[in-house]
Amino acid sequence: MKLSQKKIILQIFSASLALALAACGNKDTEKPASQIAAKVNSGEISVHQINYILSRAGPNAGTPETAPKIRRQILDKLIDQELAVEQAVAKKLDRSPDILMAIENARREILARAYIEQATAEMAKPTVEEAKQYYVDNPQLFAERRIYNIQEIVVPVTAGVDTELREMLGTGKSMESIANWLKGKEIKFGAGSATRSAEQIPLELLPKIHPLKVGDGLIIQGPQSITVMRLAAAQSVPIPEAAALPRIQQFLGNQRMAEAAKQELKGLKEKAKITYMGGFSDTDTDMASQSVGAPPVSAVKSDIDIGIEKGVAGLK
Repeated sequence: MKLSQKKIILQIFSASLALALAACGNKDTEKPASQIAAKVNSGEISVHQINYILSRAGPNAGTPETAPKIRRQILDKLIDQELAVEQAVAKKLDRSPDILMAIENARREILARAYIEQATAEMAKPTVEEAKQYYVDNPQLFAERRIYNIQEIVVPVTAGVDTELREMLGTGKSMESIANWLKGKEIKFGAGSATRSAEQIPLELLPKIHPLKVGDGLIIQGPQSITVMRLAAAQSVPIPEAAALPRIQQFLGNQRMAEAAKQELKGLKEKAKITYMGGFSDTDTDMASQSVGAPPVSAVKSDIDIGIEKGVAGLK
């Protein structure tokens, strides 16, 4: 599968961040001519930089036929980046406290990610049998996959109208009627509609939406809001097992690595001496783990690759 030009650009700017930071402090290092891809004023771009970005792109980095074009595109973007870096250094932006903090944060993120990758590198990969079982256990994502058009109204919990909303939804009141009723009560609310495929819906919410028939409604109670949903339309778009299995294996692998990383950090934290200081000493450390409830469907991002918690990304 070819890597689109847009995705190539994203790969370049994300993967080359560390190289750009390192380049600021290594201008005097001489490289053999065979390792230099381009000279930009007083700076140089090496073949290793291009190869590094290609390696981060993984197996989707084009074909042997398109490789020269992709390498040239990467080089051109690195040249743009080098020009911008040179101007930033000339204007002494690299000495700005905010920039120094951003560089330090990037360094810490890279090192932390490298440790987690190393700690989870030896994990067993999900088997085909495991992927097949996941396919069977989650028909709403695969064999019975649908694309949903959902209308919704979001009302603050403080309005105190949850009982009335449930009654109106249960008696088949239209969304327009519910909206007009709220307006009559001078209750502020948000309304909209969203078209989402199964994998774009949070996994904890999908089992509640999947059984709905067109015209059916659902109420989701959150800590701060009540979401009234109605299924306006649905289209069946199943995914064959053969097409799904590679993605499922990748998803299960990511899920397994995420859990292993969580356990690794938990172990490190248990062994570490951590003391909260100043205003943080009285902070309720359990607040971050409290459940906040499922978000409205329209609040879910349209990019299906936003994370494993949204489902098996990219199954189209």
